[in-house]
Amino acid sequence: MSEPQRDAQEFWDEFYDGDDRIWSGGVNGQLAQIAADLEPGRALDLGCGEGADAIWLAEKGWRVLAVDVSANALERARAAARQRDVLSRIRFERHDLSDSFPDGRFDLVSAQFLHSPARLDRETVLRRAADAVAVGGRLLIVDHGAPPPGADAHDHHFATVEEVLAGLRLDDAQWRLLRAERVERDAVGRDGTNMRWTDNVILLRRTPNGVDQAAS
Repeated sequence: MSEPQRDAQEFWDEFYDGDDRIWSGGVNGQLAQIAADLEPGRALDLGCGEGADAIWLAEKGWRVLAVDVSANALERARAAARQRDVLSRIRFERHDLSDSFPDGRFDLVSAQFLHSPARLDRETVLRRAADAVAVGGRLLIVDHGAPPPGADAHDHHFATVEEVLAGLRLDDAQWRLLRAERVERDAVGRDGTNMRWTDNVILLRRTPNGVDQAAS
C-alpha cells in the first residue's frame, strides 16, 4: 500500500521556512519571452513561490493575481513586491489548488513548473487554469520534461507534451495551439552547478468558436 501524500501547505511552508532565498529572483525565461510581446492585461500566476514572475509581469504593466499554497512563500513574495514598488499591482491569495481555485477570468494564465512531491491534483488544476482564461487570452504551461540532471526520480512520472495536452481535455473549436514542444536550456542549480534541463512548453490561445482574432 502506498503512503498517503503529505499535506501540500505543510510541505511548502517548511520548504519556504527560514531566511535564505530559495530561487534566483529572476523571471522564468519562457514567460519573459512569450509575455514580452503581449498587451498587458490581467494575469494569473499559479504557484507564484517567491514572486519573481508576478513582479516581472507587474513591472511590465500587468495586473496580477499571484497564488500559492504556502503562506511563507506569499510573505516572501509580498516583501519582494513591496521592495520593487509593484505591490499595488499584485494581489496575493493562498490556495491549495487541488481544493480551491481563484475566481475571475484572465488574459494570461501562467503555470510554471507546477510540480509537487506533496498532494497536487495536477490535471484538475490545469483544467481549471484553462477555464480561467478569457476569450482572446493565453494559457502558458512550462513543465520539467525529464528528471533534473543526476536526480534519482524513478518514482515520479514527468508528463510529455502530448500527455499534458490530453489531460487538459480542451474543445478544439475554442482553442488554438500556438506552441507545444520539448526544449532544452542551460541553468544553474541551487548548489551552483551548471545543468542542462529539459522542459515542456505549451502555449494555447482561447478563441471564440475557433475564430482566431488579433491579439488584444
